[in-house]
Amino acid sequence: MQTGSGTLFVVATPIGNLDDISVRAREVLGSVALVAAEDTRRTGKLLDLLGIRNKLISCHEHNESERSEAVIGVLTDGGDVALVSDAGTPLLSDPGYRVVKAVAAAGFRVSPIPGPSALAAAVSVAGLPTDAILFAGFLPATQGKRRTQLAALADRAETLVLYESVHRITDTVADLIAAMGGERQAVAARELTKLHETLYRGSLAELATQLAADPGAAKGEYTLVIAGADEQPTGDAELDRALRVLLGYLGVRQAAEAAAKLLDVRKNDAYKRALQLREGSDDQY
Repeated sequence: MQTGSGTLFVVATPIGNLDDISVRAREVLGSVALVAAEDTRRTGKLLDLLGIRNKLISCHEHNESERSEAVIGVLTDGGDVALVSDAGTPLLSDPGYRVVKAVAAAGFRVSPIPGPSALAAAVSVAGLPTDAILFAGFLPATQGKRRTQLAALADRAETLVLYESVHRITDTVADLIAAMGGERQAVAARELTKLHETLYRGSLAELATQLAADPGAAKGEYTLVIAGADEQPTGDAELDRALRVLLGYLGVRQAAEAAAKLLDVRKNDAYKRALQLREGSDDQY
C-alpha cells in the first residue's frame, strides 16, 4: 500500500429510483477529485440532480487501459477517484475490471461503496433458491452461440441469473425453453425499482405467454432468474447435455446417433430422450 495515496471507490448508483442513492455514495461522489464514468452524459445528469460538481472522465470497455493510467495519476497525487457505471454496481456485466485490477496492482486502496444491483434486487424477490447462484451476465447476441451457452448451463443445479435487453428477451426465453424445457420455473424482472416495475412469474412456457400478452413487455431492461436443474444421475445429465447441443444443429435421429456414439449408450435410449427434449422445448430445435 502506498502511504498517503488516494483511494479508488467503486460506487453503486441507482438502477432506476434516485432515492436509492446511499448517503455514503452521495458523500463520496461529492468529495472525490475525479469521477470515472461509463457514460459521462448519464452520470453527469445524476450528479446534477444530486447537486454535485466534479470532474468527469469517460471509462468504458474501449478505453479502460488508457483511463487506468489517468486514474492512477490522480491517486498518486493523493486524490480520490470514484468509479461508476451507467447504473447499479460497477463491474457486474459493466466495465471497470481493468481499472480495478491496475489500481490494485499499483498498490492503491480500492474500496466498495455498496448499493443498488439488478442482480441482488431480482434474486431477492424471485422466490427461488438462493443458497447457490450462478450469474452469467448477458448471453451472446447470436442464436447459435446463445443456445450453445444455454445448453452448457442447462444441467447446473444453481439458480441461474441472466441480464437481457428488451430486444432479445422473447428470443432468449424461447432458447431457454429449448435448452431447459418449458416447465423450468423462472422469473423475468423488468424495470426494477422504476415506475413500471413488473415481475413475470411461472414456468418458462408461462413466461413466454405472459411476455407475448403484455404490451408493456416491449420496454425496459430484464433480469432473468431461472431455477436450477433437478439432480440427475451423472449418465443422464451427460446425455441430456450432449443432446441439447446436438439438437441445435441436427435432426432428432442424427443427434441421437451421435450422442450414442459419444457416450456409449444405446441408440434407442438416446432417441427416446432426444424426442422428449424436443417435445419439451415446444419444437424449438
